[in-house]
Amino acid sequence: MEYCEWTVNPSFEGERLDKYIVQMNDEWSRARVQEWIRAQLASVNGQARKGNHRLKAGDIVSLKVPPAVEPEIHPEPIPLDIRYEDQDVLVVNKPRGMVIHPGAGNYSGTLVHALLAHCRGELSGIGGVARPGIVHRIDKDTSGLLMVAKNDLAHQSLAEQLKDHTIERMYSAFVHGVIPHDHGTVDAPIGRDKKNRQRMAVIHQNSKPAVTHFSVRERFRSATLVECRLETGRTHQIRVHMKYIGHPLIGDPVYGPQKNPYAIEGQALHAQVLGFTHPRTGKRIVLEAEWPEDMEKLYRTLKSKSFV
Repeated sequence: MEYCEWTVNPSFEGERLDKYIVQMNDEWSRARVQEWIRAQLASVNGQARKGNHRLKAGDIVSLKVPPAVEPEIHPEPIPLDIRYEDQDVLVVNKPRGMVIHPGAGNYSGTLVHALLAHCRGELSGIGGVARPGIVHRIDKDTSGLLMVAKNDLAHQSLAEQLKDHTIERMYSAFVHGVIPHDHGTVDAPIGRDKKNRQRMAVIHQNSKPAVTHFSVRERFRSATLVECRLETGRTHQIRVHMKYIGHPLIGDPVYGPQKNPYAIEGQALHAQVLGFTHPRTGKRIVLEAEWPEDMEKLYRTLKSKSFV
């Protein structure tokens, strides 16, 4: 059982205990934290409290985190668009709409289920039962290239490359509005949105550094095609950063306008280029995946200038 302890900062004066704990770790949902509090695994100054207990500056909040129970996952023969594969690494072109790994509400049909069937046990175990071979992630409604480790040696190497920012990741994105400058860098920390735990936001408390470089590739009447290159890999990073500079992604159901006038389901974001150094051979591998059909159609619509 993991033990956590925090001293309440003055900025959290008056915050509910359950909301405070949720903000201490991006991976914990409020429902899960409330279960732990009901089980009296959380305390304030050594005394168990309810979730609605209001905190004071200087309070000592303690939490005993029970070990996670890994779900049983069975292989599913789901077709995969594989762009590279050898004994160590697999790169798949993930379609829009596919979830990476099992979680709340997604207990089948994920990339992990498909990988288990395709690789037949030859996957890194570092990610645990629920995330075998998964080195990095892209959102459900983002399409494109994703690398998978087939053994622990490959996993450790690829994870280290991500940490050292030597993995090349270029995304194509269509955003609302016309960006006037050709190049830019968004250097703004990202953390959980305090008003909505399902969203991320640019905030300066309980956040992590995030850097996105972008280049304009083409401008349209009311939209822009950009290439985004990640220096860091935070949850929803490109989506949050483009919204932050006033150009949310077209079709984004979370960070974009409420009404989407374009015929695309989900954000117009595609992981187009992926480059890495092979864990065993040291050879540099760079792969590119064409846009999915819905983004090609969006491009033709914007290019024709017939959309009003």
